[in-house]
Amino acid sequence: MTEDELAARRRLERAGRVVVKVGTRLLANRTGKPDAQRIEAIVSGISDLMREGREVLLVTSGAIGMGIDALGWKTRPTNLPDLQMAAAVGQARLMTYYAERFKKRRTTVGQVLLTHDILNNRSRHLNARNTVLNLLRHGVLPIVNENDVVAVDEIKVGDNDSLAALTTLLIDADVMVLLTTVNGLRAPSTNGGTKRVAYLPKVGAAAKALAKGSTSAISIGGMRTKLEAAETVAAAGAMTVIADGRKSDMLRQVFSGVSTGTLIGASLAEEQVRHSRKRWIAFFHRAQGTVVIDSGARCALEEQGRSLLPIGIRGVRGSFASGALVNIQTEDGVLVARGLSDYSSADIDRIKGLKTREIAAVLGTKDYDEVIHRDNMVVFAQENMKDG
Repeated sequence: MTEDELAARRRLERAGRVVVKVGTRLLANRTGKPDAQRIEAIVSGISDLMREGREVLLVTSGAIGMGIDALGWKTRPTNLPDLQMAAAVGQARLMTYYAERFKKRRTTVGQVLLTHDILNNRSRHLNARNTVLNLLRHGVLPIVNENDVVAVDEIKVGDNDSLAALTTLLIDADVMVLLTTVNGLRAPSTNGGTKRVAYLPKVGAAAKALAKGSTSAISIGGMRTKLEAAETVAAAGAMTVIADGRKSDMLRQVFSGVSTGTLIGASLAEEQVRHSRKRWIAFFHRAQGTVVIDSGARCALEEQGRSLLPIGIRGVRGSFASGALVNIQTEDGVLVARGLSDYSSADIDRIKGLKTREIAAVLGTKDYDEVIHRDNMVVFAQENMKDG
């Protein structure tokens, strides 16, 4: 075990705030019916973590799957109305299932249903954060799921691995544990088989190449989305564990120093990303367009801590108004930063490549010297972020 891995595992043992995500295939058997024994083990593991003094938040899949079972359907529907009906039926059943089992362990649970538009809106984002933190302060276990009953593509987070990542950032958790049906990421071994990857200091191209997506009749997801979620939280300073939730004592193993599953390290993100407003800019708000910059502007942003001026802009993609959040990327597609634009896409297209003093002559007025001010921008460490 390397010193880096040893330090990461010690940090894992000390983690005070934990997000645990449980997938559909852990909660349901092959027919879609609830797997009582497995759910009982997960409830027991979470209760033990809370008794140790850790704050725990549970992100759970399973509402649609349980709804499908309750409605007597044999396969997962593909149309939105039926999916939302299954979610409505299944969410109530899922929460009742959890509440009854946690009550036996004297743990109160609280339901939190989220959509991307809640996290995307600054005031609602803060309200959601404050509510969840208040639940944690009072010893309540928040149980989070996407609100599939009302969510449509425009406001969906997309999958519960992504939801777990955003929730990890929302509450500044130390670690995200993704419980699945495999014991972590696997890599080819010298004997022609595969071996468990015990530790990844970061999510890189090699790790992504090992990931293979998977689907089943009642769930959607795979290792790819888990690595993407891990990459997101790593950029904000949180670790990830991908582990086999079928093992009854998995959570105890994870937090007692046992090498199990795959531990993914936390990056040393810029301090500005840890600031709540900049964290919101970086991860929660969806970009409405892209500003393409040259190498000089990239250097100014990454190495000199400057604002983005029009002289370094090569182009603009998408249509957006002033105040919109935009990606800032190089001509070859590297995502350098994200920020709130002081100018509309149409105005940026007119002033790109110009010196600041030339803005007024082109637009008739000059409200700002910079297109995106440094205070409204987050610059990413390139090994941790991808375009998107």
